[in-house]
Amino acid sequence: MLEAIFRIIGIIFPVFACAGLGTYYGWRFRPDMSVVNKLNMEIFAPFLVFWALMDKPFDFSGYWGLAVGGVAVVLGSGLLLLPIALALKINLKTFLPPMMFNNSGNMGIPLILFAFGEDLLQAAVVLFIIEMLLHFTLGLYLLDHKTNPLKLLKMPMIIAAIAGLILSSLHVTLPAPLANTLKLLGQVSIPLLLFSLGVRLLDVSLKDWKIGVFGAIAGPAAGLICALALLPFLDLTPIETGVLLVFAALPPAVLNVLVAEQYQQEPVRVASIVMLGNLGSLIIIPATLWFALKL
Repeated sequence: MLEAIFRIIGIIFPVFACAGLGTYYGWRFRPDMSVVNKLNMEIFAPFLVFWALMDKPFDFSGYWGLAVGGVAVVLGSGLLLLPIALALKINLKTFLPPMMFNNSGNMGIPLILFAFGEDLLQAAVVLFIIEMLLHFTLGLYLLDHKTNPLKLLKMPMIIAAIAGLILSSLHVTLPAPLANTLKLLGQVSIPLLLFSLGVRLLDVSLKDWKIGVFGAIAGPAAGLICALALLPFLDLTPIETGVLLVFAALPPAVLNVLVAEQYQQEPVRVASIVMLGNLGSLIIIPATLWFALKL
C-alpha cells in the first residue's frame, strides 16, 4: 500500500511541481508567455512528436485499439453530457468542448511517460494527435460551423506527425547526431508545456465556480465511462488499458480557453471550467493511476 502511494506521488509530483512553479513565477513576475507558447507549439512540440514517431519503428496497426478508444473517449464524452447540459440549460458551445478535448499535451504526455515509461511515449503521442485533430476540426466546427480541415496541413504539429509516420513506416533511420538533436529539442516541450499551464491558470476567474466544479467531475467521469464501456471490444494489453484510462481522466485542455477567446464564446466561464478541472485532477488523476497501475 505505502509503496503504491509513493509510486503515484513520484509520478504526479514532477507534473504538478512544474505547473506549480509556473503558477508561482507567473504570480511573481506576470511574464508574457505568448512568444514562449508560440515557440513550443511551432518548434519544440513538433520535434517531440517527430522524434517519438521516429525513435522506434512505428506500427500504427499496433495502436489501432488505443486510437479507437481515444476517439470514443472524446466523442463519447460529448454525447454522454449533451442531454445533461440540455437539461441544466448550460450553453453547449461553452460546456461541451472542455468536456471533450482534454489536456493530452500539457498533462497527458508527461503523465503517461512517468507512469508507464518511455516505451509508451508513442502511445501518448497517438492519443495526443487524435485529440488535437478532433479539436481543430470538430471542436472548431462546434463553435462556428464552418471550419476548413485543410488548414490542419499548415500546422507544424500535423506536418511533424505526417513526416514522422511516413519516415518511420519506410524504416528510415536518422543519423545519431541528428536524432539526438531532435530528441534534445523535443524534450524542451514537456516541462515548458507544464510551466505554461501553471502561468495560464492565473488568468482565469472563479466567478463561475459551480459549472467549473460540475465540469471537473463530469468530464473525467464521462471519459472513464466511455473507456470502460469500450474496453471489452478492444484488444488492449493491460498497460495500454492503463494508458487509455489515464487519457480518459485528464482535465480540460487550456487550449479551450484560447479557442473560446478567439470565438468570443464566454471565455471567462470556459476559463473557470478549465481551471477547476485542472485543480480537480489533483484528486482524480492519482485515483485513476491507482487503478490503472494495478491492471
